Amino acid sequence: MQNPFSSPAFTMANLTAAINLLPNRYGRLESLNLFPAKPVRFRQILIEERNGVLNLLPTLPVGSPGTVGVRDKRKMRSFIVPHIPHDDVVLPEEVQGIRAFGSETDMETIAGVLARHLETMRNKHAITLEHLRIGALKGVILDADGSTLYDLFDEFDITPKSINFVLATDTTNVRQKCIDALAHIEENLQGEFMTSVRCLCSPEFFAKLVGHPKVEKAYENFQQGAILRDDVRSGFTFGGIVFEEYRGQATDGNGTSRRFIAAGEAHCFPVGTVDTFGTYFSPADFNETVNTLGQPLYAKQESRKFERGTDLHTQSNPLPMCHRPGVLVKLTMS
Repeated sequence: MQNPFSSPAFTMANLTAAINLLPNRYGRLESLNLFPAKPVRFRQILIEERNGVLNLLPTLPVGSPGTVGVRDKRKMRSFIVPHIPHDDVVLPEEVQGIRAFGSETDMETIAGVLARHLETMRNKHAITLEHLRIGALKGVILDADGSTLYDLFDEFDITPKSINFVLATDTTNVRQKCIDALAHIEENLQGEFMTSVRCLCSPEFFAKLVGHPKVEKAYENFQQGAILRDDVRSGFTFGGIVFEEYRGQATDGNGTSRRFIAAGEAHCFPVGTVDTFGTYFSPADFNETVNTLGQPLYAKQESRKFERGTDLHTQSNPLPMCHRPGVLVKLTMS
């Protein structure tokens, strides 16, 4: 009997296109479009750091020679893109004796079975990418087991910024704490611009913030005290920062559940920048993908020994990156 998976419809290019077309149902940072895709051709990327300074240009008499620009000091940082493979299998029982509704062919059935497997595999890659991006947003990119892949503060020789909001004290000037966080971000943009500042909060931090007397007082007459009666976990603005509750978590291979943001913490970052954040995608380690631009996901299938099923292989090679770790601010609430 002819192997139906030998059809051109199930080649690496078609499966890769199919898995990338499947909707991504997980990832707050994906919906914010904070880490735009940056395809590269290599497994290693180099990030150039420029300690540039913007100077005011003086007025001079007509005919005077112009001021001369000074070359920036440059440093190169090298990063290896993580390789994340994931495999699954389609067994003959899943496609045997089943016909697609309203169809006389088996191809739609096989395509449907593959689509279900690919969707499950895509969701696993999606939550993994969200975990990596949250790490880049905090300045420390972690692997699935909690080990450190890259500490961006060490890589860029930057001291992490942390602000204690002291939310356990009723007299704390929370608005001034927000201003301090905004000032630090603005000073460290280094020529970049932003449209706003957002803060992803752990449930514990968010509950303390919205329940703080100073915050409640400020909203008593604003929008008829909407914060006091409505569910504002999707985001509300206070002190120039959009605060949002974030409950992202996942289970690693050992069954340990890991929260993406630790209890009692929150993380501020600028939104609307041009080049502060990005996700580098390297090509897969296939013969067909040598010297090509990386795709977010790759998929390939191969018949098992004695044709007792079909192995599915997916992989992603992402590296979320914050090019200016100085703009990242960690908030605590003790």
